[in-house]
Amino acid sequence: MVTIIVPLVLGIFLAALDATIVVSSYTVIGSELNQLQSTSWIATAYMLTATSFQALYGKLSDIFGRKTCLLFAYTVFALGCLFCGIARNMTELIAARALAGAGGGGMSTVVSIILSDVVPLRSRGTWQGILNVIFATGSVTGAPLGGILADSIGWRWAFLIQVPIATLAIVAVIIFLHLPHTDHSHFRAKLRRVDFPGAVLLILTIFSMLFALDRGGNVSWTDRATIASTLVFLVSFPVFLFVEFRVAAEPFVPLRLVGNRDLMASLMTNFWQFFTATPVLFNLALYYQAVMNLSAGQAGAYLIPSVIAGTTGSLGGGLIMQKTGKYYRLTVAAYVLFAAGVAGTALNTGTAKHALVWFVVALLVQGIGGGTGVTTSLISLIANAGPEDQAIATAGSYLFRSLGQVTGLAIASTILQDVLRKTLHHRLHGQDVDEIVKRVRESLAYLEELDPESRGIVRYSYEHALNTVFWFTAGTAALALVSSIFIRETELGKR
Repeated sequence: MVTIIVPLVLGIFLAALDATIVVSSYTVIGSELNQLQSTSWIATAYMLTATSFQALYGKLSDIFGRKTCLLFAYTVFALGCLFCGIARNMTELIAARALAGAGGGGMSTVVSIILSDVVPLRSRGTWQGILNVIFATGSVTGAPLGGILADSIGWRWAFLIQVPIATLAIVAVIIFLHLPHTDHSHFRAKLRRVDFPGAVLLILTIFSMLFALDRGGNVSWTDRATIASTLVFLVSFPVFLFVEFRVAAEPFVPLRLVGNRDLMASLMTNFWQFFTATPVLFNLALYYQAVMNLSAGQAGAYLIPSVIAGTTGSLGGGLIMQKTGKYYRLTVAAYVLFAAGVAGTALNTGTAKHALVWFVVALLVQGIGGGTGVTTSLISLIANAGPEDQAIATAGSYLFRSLGQVTGLAIASTILQDVLRKTLHHRLHGQDVDEIVKRVRESLAYLEELDPESRGIVRYSYEHALNTVFWFTAGTAALALVSSIFIRETELGKR
């Protein structure tokens, strides 16, 4: 197991590191390339391709083999990071991030699929918990490392430093990862099995949907690009379903999976959990700064309990499943805690004192519940999928998580901006309201330029808008709990 885990751990660590190492470098990158207004696309381009390609890796790993797909993912990711490091302008950097995303989307997915192949299902949760600890370590390491590199030897090294790590992962896969060959057919024969029309339509469908959600939530729902991408999605999605259900011999999304209640319950639980958790953390950081006047560093520090609780819950849930061989009651209990934690955050943002200790308590409860639930729901998904559908179901879990994240952020952003704008217009009387509203929505630094009375109104408006968002997420957390109730128990000791 050690020789198998080493190349898998490197990929998980790298995926987590990449997710946060660039965050602290955005301002420096945008300023040096004279494109500060375009820096959000560094993250968006990666997210769009990573999620779009994520859904393909399950079926492709069945056709070409796990090791081949993992090597492909690591190689494409490494090339993307290399091109990011030598990019001459923002356009090249965004294109390179998109390339890296095509590889990054497969790293966590294929690793999870391989783990399902080599680990008994009863022990699968424990190993998933260990990988989640590695992921958390990479996430925590990334942001400060990116900032240090950007301030010392330059932002390009935030990308270039990942190339040797990815190369080491590739070498480790080649040397240590020895998996049994299940298909000895010629490469051309394997290529003929690929559902190319389905692959193109799936990428187009997911890409257009995510682009529309991201653009609508951050720019405008009436923007031409938002409308155009929405129309592309509305056309490509039904065509994709037709191809998968009626035409493709080996579809990426078999009809038997879509009609399986047990699998869909697990997938929807994943969707609603990440739909909820990502906006909560994102907007709680904003709440700390806009309402409680904490620095960015302080805001980040007060989010750390969520990471610690999440990894603890994930590992603890895995150990409990390994001991008992059951997951249903544990899953439902986990999402009760998850929903309670989110509701606690909503309640605390509606009080006058804004006690930090209660925010920490709520995050701990939410983190333990969410960390446990994400592991147990994955095990329930694998347990209820047939042997031939293991890889596709696992890839589906990661896809639904990503879709939940993007959809949740987009809708939460829309709610926040709409309520904030209306509240500011209602409370700012006899002043240059439109200019203040515009500047406040662009940068929190503008608060320091306002007089004390206006600053107080703006902080109250942020509090009201964010409280609305948190109550919305409390409702979607309840949907995660409801979805978990429909998961079916399967005896893990038999697998």
